[in-house]
Amino acid sequence: MKLIKHIPNAITLSNLALGVLSIVCATRNELLWASTFIALATIPDFLDGLVARLLGVSSNVGKDLDSLADLVSFGVAPAIMIIKLSETYANGWVQYVAILIPVFGALRLAKFNNDERQTDVFYGLTTTATALWLSSWPFLIEFDQFLPEKVFVQPVLFVVIPIIASVLMVANIKLFSLKFANLSWTENKMRYGFLILCVGYLALFGFLGVSLIILTYLLLSVIRNFAA
Repeated sequence: MKLIKHIPNAITLSNLALGVLSIVCATRNELLWASTFIALATIPDFLDGLVARLLGVSSNVGKDLDSLADLVSFGVAPAIMIIKLSETYANGWVQYVAILIPVFGALRLAKFNNDERQTDVFYGLTTTATALWLSSWPFLIEFDQFLPEKVFVQPVLFVVIPIIASVLMVANIKLFSLKFANLSWTENKMRYGFLILCVGYLALFGFLGVSLIILTYLLLSVIRNFAA
């Protein structure tokens, strides 16, 4: 039993390790790898809470570890990735607007940990979803087949996108939670349906599908709020 209670924390720490690997890759200008490790970090971030609930071993330590890991993997790592990316396409102060991402990410995580409303819903875009969206940027530049590369490397984007991402994380917008308390279809119809939609977007639009997923998530949440 003592070993079992540490399993969720070990999963959380693998999230942190992947975030550190992303930072290392970004400092070496290996931006596709940096983005890949950010995206991979979302997997243990999704699993740790689910495993903790299934094993009945949730704890305050695990909650704090989760926030610390998220700040590194989904706050600091995306910021460094974007700063290194902007060195090629922008100059001066523009490069450092991305520092807002971990700053507002930390604020979002602190609010989440102390907001009793955020049990089965979220207020503001999660750091995980934000980072997953941002991690698609280098892949869009390198591989997108729908829009030319110049669309994704305009200097203004290195200002606008970090600001939008930061504002969305702390916005008082109620969003449905993507975390599963269990694997029941009945209790998670909307989550399963959204995941199926995500697969469709990625299959049809490739890396551009990530941006479409975030946009759809926001729109579905707003529609759900009005319908409730």
